[in-house]
Amino acid sequence: MRLEILPVLGIGDVVPGDDLAELIATAAPWLRDGDVLVVTSKIVSKAEGRLVDVPADGPERATAREEVLVAETARPVATRGATRIVQTHHGFVMASAGIDASNVDRSQLVLLPKDPDASARSLRAALRERHGADVAVIVSDTMGRPWRNGLTDVALGVAGMDALRDHRGEVDPYGNELSITQMAVVDELAGAGELVKGKCDQVPVAVVRGYPGLPTPEDGAGATTLVRDAAHDLFSLGTAEARVAGLRAAATLGELEPTTGSKPATPVPATAGPDSAAVTRAIATVAGVIAPGTVFTPVTDPEVRHRIATTLPDWPPAATGMIRCGLAARTDPAALVRFGADVHRLRAALAAEGLASTLLVPPPGSAESAVVAI
Repeated sequence: MRLEILPVLGIGDVVPGDDLAELIATAAPWLRDGDVLVVTSKIVSKAEGRLVDVPADGPERATAREEVLVAETARPVATRGATRIVQTHHGFVMASAGIDASNVDRSQLVLLPKDPDASARSLRAALRERHGADVAVIVSDTMGRPWRNGLTDVALGVAGMDALRDHRGEVDPYGNELSITQMAVVDELAGAGELVKGKCDQVPVAVVRGYPGLPTPEDGAGATTLVRDAAHDLFSLGTAEARVAGLRAAATLGELEPTTGSKPATPVPATAGPDSAAVTRAIATVAGVIAPGTVFTPVTDPEVRHRIATTLPDWPPAATGMIRCGLAARTDPAALVRFGADVHRLRAALAAEGLASTLLVPPPGSAESAVVAI
């Protein structure tokens, strides 16, 4: 396979209402069937009128830009200093929701296309029907990447080819079946096109020639297939935001379902208990911040666990472990409030280890101050 990457020169400045298909076909009459047209999203946005008027200078400009960012944001992901990483309403995770102030009048900001896949399909159809060029179209924009310096162009929209090349089920030369390999070929082609476009050369369109099997008869599912759904996103928040989410979760801990008044009929299981190392780590986490005289002691003896559990009116049937929570002789109200706070610290530390828990208060006269079931 041999690829050529060709710049499309002479398009000039694009304004709202411009016919992109006409501009591109005029600048590149040499387009061939099977070419991949890589179009910078900015000129798509300009042609579609995705521009916002803002003050050219001063604090009013910053305020207006912030309002635009909020409107374009589906959820914040990470903030550090002036940098804001957000998820757009399209599902893209990128800096400043893709809002751009470069290569545009200072009194305007450029937003991302409303529907980049629809933009790619519309441009492809116009080039095919009015100019006789059956091409694949990629609408591209620049993004950073986690853990790597530098930027690269990626696909926001695509028509005429699949966004992913799926190798799952194929067998490599060593006889290993591939199980997870999916190549984001449209991102690779978008990055290739950027090599001849540049950021300051005002070349917003490139053609990649020679990629096999293109174009496909159908437009395809589009670049939305590249957006990873929340269930599979292992890094959905920045560090600071994840910490805030964790603190909120700690403040609203749920509890194990109680037995609604019945006592355990059989001993609390001795072999299916929680990870003892995890319990030890949780206790160690809070050891330096709890009040003097507060003691947390895991109950490892199954007979002792069962004996204590039978004295508790609401022992959760899912619980397999127990921590005794002891309080020194002080029983004044302030000490009891602090004791309750320290027990909640313990429960939060257990939750950080993946252990659900609930606080149980023994009846009057019991030898236990409190018990945490896990």
